[in-house]
Amino acid sequence: MAFGRLGDQREPMAEMNIIPLVDVMLVLLVVFIVTAPVITHSVNVKLPTANASPQAETADSLTVALDEAGRLYVNDKPIDPDHLAARLRNALNETPELVVYLRADESTPYGRVAETMATSRQAGVERLGFVSRPE
Repeated sequence: MAFGRLGDQREPMAEMNIIPLVDVMLVLLVVFIVTAPVITHSVNVKLPTANASPQAETADSLTVALDEAGRLYVNDKPIDPDHLAARLRNALNETPELVVYLRADESTPYGRVAETMATSRQAGVERLGFVSRPE
């Protein structure tokens, strides 16, 4: 049974009835509001090992390594963390398309890795890659 305009019974209604659509959207909104906090608080993070093959070190790349004690190395040579930014800026001046590969021991505190990443970004490094252990 279609409802038309008052007094015009022969023409079908050309407008879409959106009330059921609004009902469905409100139910979905309530479901998302209720489940969103549950999903965000129950996320367990496990860092995986990668299947990727190790990247070959090239002339336009630099390897920054962090050992388990948090000591810093650039191309396997120890460096003071205060001098890392200057070393990266010098390398960027020589090679504008520099790729920095970050290798960190799995027991290195995440805060130390984050500091190294931030220092690299502040020095102007655009391309930062992570080296993982192949499976």
